[in-house]
Amino acid sequence: MRSSLYCRRVDQTLNPSSPFAHASFEGKYAVITGGSQGLGYATAELMKARGARTLLLIGRDSDKGNRAAARLTGEGCQAHFHSADLATVAGTESVVDATETLLGRVDVFVNCAAATWRGSVWNTTPAMWTEMLAMNVQMPGVLVTAFARIMKREGIHGSMVLISSIAHHGGNSVLWPYATSKHALEALAKNAAFSLMAEGIRVNMLNPGWMDTPAEHEVQKQFHDAPEDWLSRAEAQQPFGRLLQPQEVARGICFLASAESGMMTGASIDFDQTIPGTGDLPRGETVPEHFPWQDR
Repeated sequence: MRSSLYCRRVDQTLNPSSPFAHASFEGKYAVITGGSQGLGYATAELMKARGARTLLLIGRDSDKGNRAAARLTGEGCQAHFHSADLATVAGTESVVDATETLLGRVDVFVNCAAATWRGSVWNTTPAMWTEMLAMNVQMPGVLVTAFARIMKREGIHGSMVLISSIAHHGGNSVLWPYATSKHALEALAKNAAFSLMAEGIRVNMLNPGWMDTPAEHEVQKQFHDAPEDWLSRAEAQQPFGRLLQPQEVARGICFLASAESGMMTGASIDFDQTIPGTGDLPRGETVPEHFPWQDR
């Protein structure tokens, strides 16, 4: 009996009714922090295109968020926006209340919201540490717990995707508190994945590199006094000649969030055009056909 049940489960997993069935979000309810712009909004758009029934976008700017929700609503999808200061406990808990009121359940949780301001070992203050860790570690931790409880209550084998950064490997000198918080997020994700496996709830982490988003434009202006053409200059220095685009990273998120990724849980996946630990970026330099040491 057990063997036949196992075979049916494997058959259902490996032989979907269509080649895209496991990529679907048909009828799913999803909560996306940072969902009113950039990567969060691109993820919401893709989930809607793949059949999501209800989306709850979380952000600070009510005007921007409500416009985003209005654009997403239609064609069988209902989108809501909830404004919250996620750096505070009260703001984070209000997300849980809004979820219960507007959705009543959660199939997918994607955490895109993050503090990304700069700070080095020389100028990061205790207050800056508190804010960074509250936003990038405490907030996703509180929401993972809350949404896991809802999923368990509703009998949902849900999926959570926590967005980290390639900087979690160490980052550069002006990303000290940011890189630290994202490294902590990896431990949070892996521990949660292990703790929630018995409930059929998956938790994975995606680590994008330098991405062209509205938030990144603001960071470049505010912290680096970047010129108007900073993006074209930056892209000219990249191996692929451009920065990441939110739409391509959203596809990675939806892979992890959907049944397409199967039982994958506890994964931490780098999504970038760099390989940590390998040195300077290659820029198409000519490699000699013959090295002197080959004559030895």
